[in-house]
Amino acid sequence: MLKDITLGQYFPGNTVAHRLDPRTKILLVLFYIVALFCAQGVVTYALLALCLAICVRISHVGIRQLVRGLKPVLFIMIFTGVLNLFFTPGGRNLVEWGVIRISEQGLHNAVFMVLRIMLLIMGTFLMTYTTSPISLTDGLERLLNWMKRFHVPVHELAMMMSIALRFIPTLIEETDKIMSAQKARGADFESGSLIQKAKALIPILVPLFISAFRRADELATAMECRCYHGGEGRTRLHVLRYEGRDITALCLGGAIMVGVIVMSRFGL
Repeated sequence: MLKDITLGQYFPGNTVAHRLDPRTKILLVLFYIVALFCAQGVVTYALLALCLAICVRISHVGIRQLVRGLKPVLFIMIFTGVLNLFFTPGGRNLVEWGVIRISEQGLHNAVFMVLRIMLLIMGTFLMTYTTSPISLTDGLERLLNWMKRFHVPVHELAMMMSIALRFIPTLIEETDKIMSAQKARGADFESGSLIQKAKALIPILVPLFISAFRRADELATAMECRCYHGGEGRTRLHVLRYEGRDITALCLGGAIMVGVIVMSRFGL
């Protein structure tokens, strides 16, 4: 299960999706999220799924990587679908068995809520797969640059978000190593009651926290040795500039978002 968590991973490539400005990809993901939450019917969801499929094809990441990233949240999707299926009244009752009732509206909400979560996670993961942590930091900082007028530490916030995202795969790998080492010493993480399983996690959490603090201290020392003092007066090797493909992608993304919103007004 731990190996299926792919959030924060970056797959290098030279596709159009990789060469897009990170600010463009962040804005496109925002457009995509807005469109997803505005979508109401089969047509709009099919359009967004088609857009995601085209982006996956362009990026050459592979649909398997995106589907594998859904495994850790499978329980959340099932739980959300069940809640909407059995506890949403409205329309004709399709199934009635005692206190259990499944209505048309409940079935509709369950299907589209699960589909929304899937598309949302896959679209967000696609951005991290095609954008390096450094580029993502630069893009976030440039997009939030206007907040510096209000004395908001934009660079530091963007750097912290990028470091946190970057270290997710590292901590997952570290957790997997600790679990393997504890299992080799006879630890059992699967059998027993819920309280026993929780107690069995202590030999994992303690060394994991120690390792995380050690890595944070090493990273802070490395940044100080390289004379890092925040974003004040800091220059960049690669300066972000919008190009024609970025403008085209933003126009297409904005048009799709507006189209989905308009079609949702008609229940499509």
